[in-house]
Amino acid sequence: MINIVIGLGKNKKVLLAVEEASQNENLNIKIAENDEKLLEAVKDRNIHAVIRGSLKSSIIKDLKKYNNLDSHEKISLYSSSDYFKSINRASYIKKDKKEFLLTPVGIDEGETIAEKLEIAIQSFKFIKKCGKVPKIAILAGGRKEDFGRNRKIDKTLKDSEKLTFILKREIEKILVENHSNNNSEENKDFNNEYSIKNYYILIEKAINDGNNIIIAPDGISGNLVFRTLVLLNSYNSYGAIALGFNKIFIDTSRDQSKDGYLRALKLAYKLTNN
Repeated sequence: MINIVIGLGKNKKVLLAVEEASQNENLNIKIAENDEKLLEAVKDRNIHAVIRGSLKSSIIKDLKKYNNLDSHEKISLYSSSDYFKSINRASYIKKDKKEFLLTPVGIDEGETIAEKLEIAIQSFKFIKKCGKVPKIAILAGGRKEDFGRNRKIDKTLKDSEKLTFILKREIEKILVENHSNNNSEENKDFNNEYSIKNYYILIEKAINDGNNIIIAPDGISGNLVFRTLVLLNSYNSYGAIALGFNKIFIDTSRDQSKDGYLRALKLAYKLTNN
């Protein structure tokens, strides 16, 4: 039996989603009517997954505090450590055969190269654990030939190129370490298939090329991309997965539809089984 807790705020569409999802006999869903109860569920070892539901976003701050986030525990820019303290969100988005993690999506996330490096590595490991080959697209605020138009664009171009370079090196370190530990032919094939590419501002090409991780220039632009795809262009959101956390936690909007909450419940169930 899979135990999932979902938050219930003013938006009662959560209850409609729970009613439909509960038809799964292997799924036990409980309701948390405030942040305190939801945080209790996070701490409860008998609960397999937690979903924000329609509670206010303040729960994310509580989650980060519980994860013991301190400034000195941030990942080093040149570290390939397997241990992360930061919690970052990546939205799982799907339309037809196109599905990918979009990150950063929190408006206060992904401000520096170090933060985006951490998010990218977390996303890489998450996709790999799901049994898929990570294909990462790095985005910037312009095309490569736009360099020199203004300082803001130049900074995003430089940052995207630096991030691409460092990320390739750090992922290579991780894969070499994993290969030396496992020494399997399967890892050799995997190492030849994964990809990391700078697409600059060409997000349409990054999506059409089948990348399953999209790294936006920062959290504000990532949030805008999310709203454009999901709220205006019929891409389906399954919620934002909390990366760097030892339990499955899915962040959802307090204004989500019944189907949106239902998708989040199905994703939580699928990840738990995985």
